[in-house]
Amino acid sequence: MGFVSVEEIETRAKEQECQLWEAILHDDMTERQVDRLESIGKMSSMYLAMKDANESYDKDLKSQSGLSGGDGEKMMEEVRKMQNLTGEFVGTVMANALKMGESNACMKRIVAAPTAGACGVLPAVLITYEQFHKVPEAKMLEGMYIAAGVGQVIAERACIAGAQGGCQAEIGSASCMAATAITYIRGGSTKQIFDAGAFALKSLLGLVCDPLGGLVEVPCIKRNVIGSVNAITASDMAMAGIESKVPLDEVIDAMAEVGDLLPCSLKETSQAGLAQTETGKKYMPES
Repeated sequence: MGFVSVEEIETRAKEQECQLWEAILHDDMTERQVDRLESIGKMSSMYLAMKDANESYDKDLKSQSGLSGGDGEKMMEEVRKMQNLTGEFVGTVMANALKMGESNACMKRIVAAPTAGACGVLPAVLITYEQFHKVPEAKMLEGMYIAAGVGQVIAERACIAGAQGGCQAEIGSASCMAATAITYIRGGSTKQIFDAGAFALKSLLGLVCDPLGGLVEVPCIKRNVIGSVNAITASDMAMAGIESKVPLDEVIDAMAEVGDLLPCSLKETSQAGLAQTETGKKYMPES
């Protein structure tokens, strides 16, 4: 994709007299030299892969390190008992985010959205919303295009790798993508869509990448939950008419600046933060 700003996506949509998601679709068609059906087919295959990963979750499977496995089912059981404070919808989003993150740690097939470490955020929000609100799959795919376009802009203006920008670049980016996608699906205006993305990313600026033992498990999987719920609250604020004082493109630029300022010890090297706590050191590989 060739977008360098979300403002450009909006401008392109106006020029082409189409919806935001279609402007992103057209760009994909041009870049990959495919027709409309092939582009939509590719997006559909990714969304179906997300749903398959969610449905094939194995609560008895543990990661090789022993750090993760089974928590998605624990959360879902809490929802079934109606004991969680967040209610059925948000509780299910939390459970699905855990499931996807654990599946990644257990080497199962997932969709990096935008990365493997943040793979639980977008599907947890979208799949759960489709399940609860019976939205046609075609509409969900339109939301996927919104997420893809925004993710591409973040990758262009900043980064999506924890090793380059910290966890804000992974969970933050995923949360931003999910917030814009779900706001579009809910019928939000262009401003509301991008304001939701701004809220989501602003809320996670400065999030460091400090995994125990250098593994994408702790605290990564639980941060997928935070990113998912953050996306929902960001969408709710935007849909209520609350406006972001800083445009999304500028928030993305700020994230890039913060990422550059973060020390290498907090960018996936496990040299600081949680990885260097007394407990965290136990999981460091022997030299």
